[in-house]
Amino acid sequence: MWDLLTWIDASPMAEEIRISLWLFPTLEIAHVAAIAVVLGSIARVDLRLAGLVSRDRAISDVSHEMLPWTWAGFVLATIFGVLLFVGQPMRYVEVAFFDAKIILILLAGLNMLVFEYVNRRGIGRWDRAATPPIQVRLAGGLSLAFWISVVICGRFIGFV
Repeated sequence: MWDLLTWIDASPMAEEIRISLWLFPTLEIAHVAAIAVVLGSIARVDLRLAGLVSRDRAISDVSHEMLPWTWAGFVLATIFGVLLFVGQPMRYVEVAFFDAKIILILLAGLNMLVFEYVNRRGIGRWDRAATPPIQVRLAGGLSLAFWISVVICGRFIGFV
């Protein structure tokens, strides 16, 4: 693991990210903007799952509307996040908030998988319900909590 991190740290790309006056801040702005798209689109779905907004709309409609935005934002956030990591891999692996952020992203993904393969099966019964079943509301609440926590940990990475 350390050999790989050392190799990444010594790469020309890492060096360029570190020494450039504009590259790191540009990557960070792009990463934050992409995360805003992810969080905004996920929040819209999660708040509907929780029965708090758009109660007159089908959950599937809100989800289909937001899903392209979520995935596009997630892909861009991942690309820019990896590039930020490349610029300072040794620093990031020593910051507990970085580890927490990665774990929270994995938990959010696991929550999404459970929702898709367990809760979503009965969507025909609750898709248009103003207040979905408790397990659906819980999935939405957990998702929102995970993603907000990802953002909080990400902000702390820059200040620790």
